[in-house]
Amino acid sequence: MATIKELFDLDGKVAAITGGARDLGLDIGDVLAEAGCDLVISSRTLASAQKTAGELSERHGRDVLPLALNVADHAEDKQFIETAHEWKGHIDILVNNAGGSEGGGECHLFKRDPKDAVNLIEINLIGTLHCCQEASRHMADQGYGKIINIASIAGVMGRDRRMYERNRMKGQPIDYAAAKAGVIGMTMDLAGLLSPMGVRVNAISPGGFGPRQLSDGFDHDYSDRTPLGHMGRDGLDLKGAALFLAAPASDYVTGQNLIVDGGFSIWH
Repeated sequence: MATIKELFDLDGKVAAITGGARDLGLDIGDVLAEAGCDLVISSRTLASAQKTAGELSERHGRDVLPLALNVADHAEDKQFIETAHEWKGHIDILVNNAGGSEGGGECHLFKRDPKDAVNLIEINLIGTLHCCQEASRHMADQGYGKIINIASIAGVMGRDRRMYERNRMKGQPIDYAAAKAGVIGMTMDLAGLLSPMGVRVNAISPGGFGPRQLSDGFDHDYSDRTPLGHMGRDGLDLKGAALFLAAPASDYVTGQNLIVDGGFSIWH
């Protein structure tokens, strides 16, 4: 019978995390390193990845390899995965976290520049697909692997943009919802393809996390709209979900989208 320690032990595993230098990516790297993982983390700038790598290595005594990565570039995605695999000779966990809704330019559909929409989709969806494609080759050869795609509740529900308007915020563009819905659909189909090869594929859909640079008004409005009464807390509220899906505890879980939003998406 497996013990709790065995179910959540990641000693000797290698996890590659795109967008791992800050915010939710940093939280995921922090909990996986504490559970025993060596890490490969990326950021758009090498300096940012190096800073976080040093902090995580010192905190947990694990090896952390920092790399620069633009996930919208297929060649860079391929090189990122190859470098991660060659580093220790295996890649056991891939977390596709790079992305975000902060597209440039106007966010309203009527004013949205098509180039901005395409760029956002390339970062959030196509980059995730490319990293899955490259990492799953190695995982299939190993006969084991975990892929965790960070999606969003924007991919499963429409948003009341009056909350943004009241607080004079740009809001999220429609193409962000399209990209994250694509990540969720891709996760399920990838699980169907890869699970017989020993590779589990799941998604996490966070709700709003903050408050970061959000206004007090938006934090209040969002929290009031959430059954648990607050936004997701950096450094805390995503860690358990990420560890569960990365660890042996979830070896019989695949093709799922775990929503971590304090109930935001269920309250109408």
